[in-house]
Amino acid sequence: MECPLCVADRDDLIWQDGHCHVIAANDTAYPGYFRVVWKEHIAEMSDLGIFARHHFMDVVFAVESSLRALMNPDKINLASLGNQVPHLHWHVIARFADDRHFPESIWALEQRRAPARAAPERVALAARIDAELARISIAR
Repeated sequence: MECPLCVADRDDLIWQDGHCHVIAANDTAYPGYFRVVWKEHIAEMSDLGIFARHHFMDVVFAVESSLRALMNPDKINLASLGNQVPHLHWHVIARFADDRHFPESIWALEQRRAPARAAPERVALAARIDAELARISIAR
């Protein structure tokens, strides 16, 4: 079976570097839902070297910080499961107290109808991710 994250649709691409990319989940109920995907087909974090692990998590945290700044959510959910798609990736999801599933995970039973929200502008999100990564780099 072909890995869907190895052949990710470039229309979903928000940001990338030589090691990973950020893609939009394109979930209309969760416009602040993105995936940070390691480009090489690897299943577990411990399969990465120490510097690659740090870089990957820096990108995850840069996406989290960017969503907080651009969307002002009540919470950010981070998840790395890989049970169905064993390709290393992190889910970064902006959550709001009035979304469909809050306080449960987005994969739980729906709790309520939710108001529509707009996704962050792609160019602004990419620029913010770059700025966050530069800030992290300077802090080291």
